[in-house]
Amino acid sequence: MRPPLVYLSAIALGLAIHALWPVHFVPPSLGAPVGVFLTLVAVALFLSAVRTFRAAGTPVPGNRPATTIVRTGPYRFSRNPIYLAFSLLQLGLALWVNSLGLLITLVPAIALMSFVVIPREERYLEARFPAEYVLYKASVRRWL
Repeated sequence: MRPPLVYLSAIALGLAIHALWPVHFVPPSLGAPVGVFLTLVAVALFLSAVRTFRAAGTPVPGNRPATTIVRTGPYRFSRNPIYLAFSLLQLGLALWVNSLGLLITLVPAIALMSFVVIPREERYLEARFPAEYVLYKASVRRWL
């Protein structure tokens, strides 16, 4: 399953839950500013990660072959900054809209990414770049 679809599906389902069951989980005076901040951080992280991939000459879409292991930019701190950005985006939206439904659907999205999508990608990268990826994996965390 493509990662953007995982998160778009989780957001759509969360919004549907919110429409049927509009439960709030934070005071509006806190949720909106924190949610906007996290949403902006997510967008900035996503753009930085994409720029870093492009500068390294490797494709962003996961269905195209990787050409190198990227260790610069946000990839110094996270092996998956794009997925982290998607998660922060959904968390930011959940706070901004003050939607427990959006927050709840983030959990299975992160679980699917952590236990299905990312391990599959890691196996691919270990096979394609055996020594280099194992060293990178040992030195940089999966999420943060």
